[in-house]
Amino acid sequence: MTHVFHRKPKSTLPVAVAGDGIEIVDQDGKRYIDACGGAAVSCLGHSHPDVIQAIKDQLDQFAYAHTGFFTNQPAEELATFLAERAPGDLDHVYFLSGGSEAVESALKLARQYFVERGEPTRRLYIARRQSYHGNTLGALAVGGNEWRREPFKPLLAEAHHVSPCYPYRYQHEGESDEQYAQRLADELENKILALGPENVAAFVAETVVGATAGVLPPVATYFKRIREVCDRYGVLLILDEVMAGMGRTGHLFACAEDGIVPDMITIAKGLGAGYQPIGAMLASDRIYQTILNGSGSFQHGHTYMGHATACAAALAVQQVIERDNLLHNVQLRGAQLQAELHSHLDSHPNVGQIRGRGLFVGIELVADKATKAPFDPAQKIHQKIRSAALENGLMIYPNGGTIDGTHGDHILLAPAFVCTAQDISTIVQRLHQSIEQILPSDSRSASGTPHAPKSPILEPSS
Repeated sequence: MTHVFHRKPKSTLPVAVAGDGIEIVDQDGKRYIDACGGAAVSCLGHSHPDVIQAIKDQLDQFAYAHTGFFTNQPAEELATFLAERAPGDLDHVYFLSGGSEAVESALKLARQYFVERGEPTRRLYIARRQSYHGNTLGALAVGGNEWRREPFKPLLAEAHHVSPCYPYRYQHEGESDEQYAQRLADELENKILALGPENVAAFVAETVVGATAGVLPPVATYFKRIREVCDRYGVLLILDEVMAGMGRTGHLFACAEDGIVPDMITIAKGLGAGYQPIGAMLASDRIYQTILNGSGSFQHGHTYMGHATACAAALAVQQVIERDNLLHNVQLRGAQLQAELHSHLDSHPNVGQIRGRGLFVGIELVADKATKAPFDPAQKIHQKIRSAALENGLMIYPNGGTIDGTHGDHILLAPAFVCTAQDISTIVQRLHQSIEQILPSDSRSASGTPHAPKSPILEPSS
């Protein structure tokens, strides 16, 4: 019997005993290619000597000193590193222990910012359906992952949601990307007007939606139009790059590709690559100066914020990425990954769409390619493919409820930035094999019965 309270207590998990580059080794010596970084975390792979040495060096000095008494050199250096490379005036970095804490901090800072500006009625947040911003109560409230939210709804603060930027499902026939982006921006504007601009604090969005909807990059002008709406009504724009940021899309900050600067941005996962728990919230100078020249104190904090060892690890991770020009490799290997996935899977009757940016790729699975109808959720297609992949020595990050929290299946891939061309080819081959085991490409299920198409999911009303 295990005394660990696992997320899924009935499951029996193998024991990880070693990490070796892009592979994890279990207690039986079986090797698994980590093609998802756990949850898009392990961007440098496992057991990178430079990061391990940085952690050891910091431990030889001291592991932790409370930030109420001291700052520390790793935190100062990491903050400078990030601020110098962040877009616009995102010059101030607040360190936390993970992504949920980072989002929670951004929500609270937005509220305090408006209180100190003399706009205390601004208390509402708008986000998007099929988004995910974390599992703490504030982050869960603004998130749009219905499956995660449902049991805790009585505990959640008021939040409002608009449509995701999901062109595969909801872009109208004949509608250009620019028209689609404008339609979604108009929806946000109408929501702000309905709530009263004087009551809205911020719009929160993942720059590239991650695990809830299976990697959704926005159309080209989407965030420019969203930024214009936020500016028109004095609403802050908070971008959640916990999963998509820190090089995952081929840019250190994913929003660089969208040509905009948010008011706050949250990062985690790839920041420390899993070597230590760490996240961060970056705030604009305007927000920082408001607090500095107002109360002089952000009324928020966590015990392990600015943890010296965690910051030392993250700084080493970011220095390796920059030194070894790994963002260029992300772009090259990301293009290869999508090209090989298209080559192997475009003709598969149950592969609806392959999409993504850099080494952040999603594959949406469908029961019927022509209508885009999803599988019956009871079939648990994504779970079956995950199990097949593990048998084949491949870790992937699949999920269900892609479309509305109940319907839809997808696979998320987020391999390490250090992957070689051969690594990518092996990942694609093993994934193809795993999909074929569960969804043979003759359009028949593993049991030999045809996949019954269901009615397509209609666009939700706003």
